Amino acid sequence: MLFRNILNSNDNCSLQRTIECLQDWCQKWLLKLNILKCKILSLRKNVNKDYQYYSKITYLEQKDSFKDLGIIVDEKLSFREYINEKISKAYAMLGVIKRNFKYLNSNSFVLLHKSMVRSHVDYCSSVWAPYKNDGIEMLEKVEKRATQLIMELKNMVYIDHLKLLKLPMLHYRQVRGDMTEMYKILPGKYL
Repeated sequence: MLFRNILNSNDNCSLQRTIECLQDWCQKWLLKLNILKCKILSLRKNVNKDYQYYSKITYLEQKDSFKDLGIIVDEKLSFREYINEKISKAYAMLGVIKRNFKYLNSNSFVLLHKSMVRSHVDYCSSVWAPYKNDGIEMLEKVEKRATQLIMELKNMVYIDHLKLLKLPMLHYRQVRGDMTEMYKILPGKYL
């Protein structure tokens, strides 16, 4: 996938030359590049979508969103489509838990929830974590519905559910994840 950020018309030509250099390099080193899998995704407002990038074989397809490493990236970097997909998957996993486990105690629920539901919701969240209230509320609603599966907690408030189950809220998990990433990045642990 090729990302482009057009500042002026010279950038179009510069990116086109880069595509050609990449193809020449692959040909020189006998590496096969599947150009049909290469797509163009523009990450900027007011993009000139009339400009067509091409390879020696064909024109490159321009996309509004693209799935890369399991994450759907869109041109506005809102990740709305990806968040909706993850919420659907989390609800599907809740359905599996509800169908197969009639009487859940808190320990078994926490184990199932962390492995089957939260793993989908938290995957690569440092990249796509929602920053708008509606996205956060949609993800938090998954947790609310999940904690209602335990009969003992039916008549309690959501915050009390989390306290009794020792589960942190979504916002806390995101802040903790961001802090962990910063801890790894600043001293150069990723190098």
